[in-house]
Amino acid sequence: MRAYKSSAGRIVIFGILVLCFAVTSCTQNSPLHYKELKYSKLGDIQIPEVQQVTLANGMQLFLLEDHELPLISVSARIRAGSIYEPPDKIGLAAITGTVMRTGGTVSRTGDEIDEQLESIAASVETGIGLNSGSAFVSVLEKDIDVGLAILADVLMNPAFREDKIMLAMIQHRSSIARRNDNVGSIAAREFEKLIYGPDSVYARHTEYATIGSISRDDLVAFHKKFFGPNNMMLGIWGDFDTDIIIRKIEKAFEGWGKVDMELPNIPPVKYEFSQTVNVIRKDDVNQSNIYLGHIGGLRSNPDYFALILMNRILGSGFTSRLFKNVRSREGLAYSVFGIYSANYDFPGLFYVGCQTKSEATVKAIRAMTEEVRKMTESEVTDEELALAKDSYLNSFVFNFDTKGEIVGRLMTYVYYDYPLDFLQKTKDNVEKVTKKDILRVAKKYLRPDEIQILAVGRPRDFDEPLSVLGSVREIDITIPVPKQ
Repeated sequence: MRAYKSSAGRIVIFGILVLCFAVTSCTQNSPLHYKELKYSKLGDIQIPEVQQVTLANGMQLFLLEDHELPLISVSARIRAGSIYEPPDKIGLAAITGTVMRTGGTVSRTGDEIDEQLESIAASVETGIGLNSGSAFVSVLEKDIDVGLAILADVLMNPAFREDKIMLAMIQHRSSIARRNDNVGSIAAREFEKLIYGPDSVYARHTEYATIGSISRDDLVAFHKKFFGPNNMMLGIWGDFDTDIIIRKIEKAFEGWGKVDMELPNIPPVKYEFSQTVNVIRKDDVNQSNIYLGHIGGLRSNPDYFALILMNRILGSGFTSRLFKNVRSREGLAYSVFGIYSANYDFPGLFYVGCQTKSEATVKAIRAMTEEVRKMTESEVTDEELALAKDSYLNSFVFNFDTKGEIVGRLMTYVYYDYPLDFLQKTKDNVEKVTKKDILRVAKKYLRPDEIQILAVGRPRDFDEPLSVLGSVREIDITIPVPKQ
């Protein structure tokens, strides 16, 4: 018994000594406050070189060898888009892009292409968006000849079979019927129409009538006008030899005739700053979706770099002023967001917004407007600037995490006639931005007294009538009934 007690006592004493040592160690090596942490300068990123080649037929190639995996990816970009659609045939570009693939080619149906691709674990996709068309193929290196042959056939010889056209139209009509189901989608869509105008190519959308006016002949004519080798870029990355893949591409697209490159001018954006208050009545919801803002800018603007950081401080992420003040401190929003967007070839949007309970609608609008105003009145803090720069610079490496991103970005810069080193210039200039720069661009580009306000929700439940903010216009989002 005495031996047992002696052993137990020694264990207790040992435990006490270990605990005392641990407490002393923790006291002597207490972790630093996050503001005291020091980091070494990030190393330079080694960017692989993309080789550029222009073929005799005018097709521009962007090639990047990567022998890590036995895969090859090919991405096409065509200078086309819905900006070139007639206003009475909105949806033509999208349907053309879809049926080029689903409708098959002159020599094989879309279903036969599906079966052939499935047998080699490959994929081919096509589409046409706002201001560009796209096509993509991904195959094992050993099947690149088959993949290129299918891609070229789809781009050069689409059959536009009537049954697949009808299927695409049904899908668009279904989308039209459901477009008012999601309140957030309504708010985003209608805010774009407020800024760009309801008939602008940058904000308009399909209707039953515009889909109904599209024929197979329209698809054929749209394809014939825009799809040709001299109006297309091709990015290729993966496990290939550059000289060999160039010959394979020349063979796959052999005989494809050039198209007329005199395309219509890109439609301009005409915007006049004004203060407006708009509401969309949705009596089946108990919360409000709010957008407020005005026109944004272009990436070619020399102030773009300071605007990037201004945007991060105002509305991007958990450390933004909107998040900390409107959501966390005031408790006025389930989600809050803001962005000063800049596009390559037409102005983007500036907006801040939130989702909030109906009874806090006007209070939330005032709180967000006040945060915009504060950006124009005084400099941001040293901590805000440092955090915004760190957020941007520490995530910069993710611009290069795949070879496809590297090739695709270079194609984008060439497509929009930007400097090939635009991304690196952006990084260098962001590093130079000062607090004075951010205040200057905020004063220049933010107009808190000339914002357009849009609230989607149930007005009878609002904390105050929207009319306290100005004359209110109610927007009708009723979907026009299709003609019989």
